[in-house]
Amino acid sequence: SFAVVYRGIWNGWDVAVKVYFGNEYSEEVLCDYKKEACGSLVCSGEKLAMVTEFLPRGSLFKILHKSNQSLDIRRRLRMALDVTRGMNYLHHRNPPIVHRDLKSSNLLVDKNWTVKVGDFGLSKLKNATFLTAKSGRGTPQWMAPEVLRNEPSNEKPDVFSFGVILWELMTESIPWSNLNSLQVVGVVGFMDCRLELPKALDPRVSSLICDCWQSNPEHRPSFEDIIQIMTDIIHKIPGVSPRDTTKP
Repeated sequence: SFAVVYRGIWNGWDVAVKVYFGNEYSEEVLCDYKKEACGSLVCSGEKLAMVTEFLPRGSLFKILHKSNQSLDIRRRLRMALDVTRGMNYLHHRNPPIVHRDLKSSNLLVDKNWTVKVGDFGLSKLKNATFLTAKSGRGTPQWMAPEVLRNEPSNEKPDVFSFGVILWELMTESIPWSNLNSLQVVGVVGFMDCRLELPKALDPRVSSLICDCWQSNPEHRPSFEDIIQIMTDIIHKIPGVSPRDTTKP
């Protein structure tokens, strides 16, 4: 980890304070963080910190895999739609913001079960036609094959990662839990394998996941496209709307 998170009070608000390790940050790095930050960026002396709202339910990963409650399909689909809206916002910034480490542990859930995209520690501003993924950091279980192969990439790896998150929401399982990180790099990055889709899964959801997992990044949909697809899927489920917070 390259940061530690504290809970605190700021101007009477319950906040999370993420303090980054390291003593020196260049003006370029600070400028990038300021462009990315949707909360408040604080640089005091030798410490860099980001202050954001405190989200009491914690991460989506924790809710799915470390709690005893099971969410119904309606809520899980709405959560997926929340993610697409957040990512669509980032990709439409000028210049676009590419997350590069999109996974369930970086998605935070508020008291109304709304999911918010967080943790931009690995994101890069897409200031040209592509960015080069050479950091060697991130979580392979959610990463696109071209990133695992250390190839140049644009914003499309985020779409692949969303496909893994959607699979995770639908199955309530941890992706590639039977493999270690190096094995995931091999099977996804070099053998072009994908997670198994349950036969009982709604075919519209299965089709969307497969589209997100296309080997050719340019064949993957944009988040703008995914929002429309997800909205259509949700509208066709009886008794549920894209943001219905009255049901568990």
